[in-house]
Amino acid sequence: MRRGGSTIVHAVQRIAERVKQENLNLVCIPTSFQARQLILQYGLTLSDLDRHPEIDLAIDGADEVDADLNLIKGGGGCLTQEKIVAGYASRFIVIADFRKDSKNLGDQWHKGIPIEVIPMAYVPVSRAVTQKFGGVIELRMAVNKAGPVVTDNGNFILDWKFDRVHKWSEVNTAIKMIPGVVDTGLFINMAERVYFGMQDGSVNMREKPFC
Repeated sequence: MRRGGSTIVHAVQRIAERVKQENLNLVCIPTSFQARQLILQYGLTLSDLDRHPEIDLAIDGADEVDADLNLIKGGGGCLTQEKIVAGYASRFIVIADFRKDSKNLGDQWHKGIPIEVIPMAYVPVSRAVTQKFGGVIELRMAVNKAGPVVTDNGNFILDWKFDRVHKWSEVNTAIKMIPGVVDTGLFINMAERVYFGMQDGSVNMREKPFC
């Protein structure tokens, strides 16, 4: 099990309760410093991919979910670690509130698709993406310090604000092939199921037809 982002905090609290009540045997693999601190705070067992390269279940939030369960993630800057862990998990489940549910990516989330890049390449990567796909790219700037956001991997984050609906699988592949790109915040055909917390307190579940 792993977690990242803010939406998942309540799930971690509930998991910790069940571990104590039911004496469950599980380990948790974090994808960020904040996730690591949360796991330790609730007394869960901390591990990593070196010791547990096969993961039963990945649980995470999302910035936006489209009708096909494609995701935009990385608003918190941990997209590469999140994608690595989700990719090695047997199952990937998403928890989000109703405001993240969209027909098309970009309907609700207007901050763009995060792209993690090697610092020396952020200018040519920005040019390559906008020349090929249009839109506008901004280097994500830090709030509490001067200069850009630096990821846990020591890289920069570009936020690509696209101006039309794309074939996201093709876009994701093309961007990842640009020299200097580490990964994108597009999670294509990865989520098995999404649970949306509704405004009235109920839960709406959606899953892929083949699941």
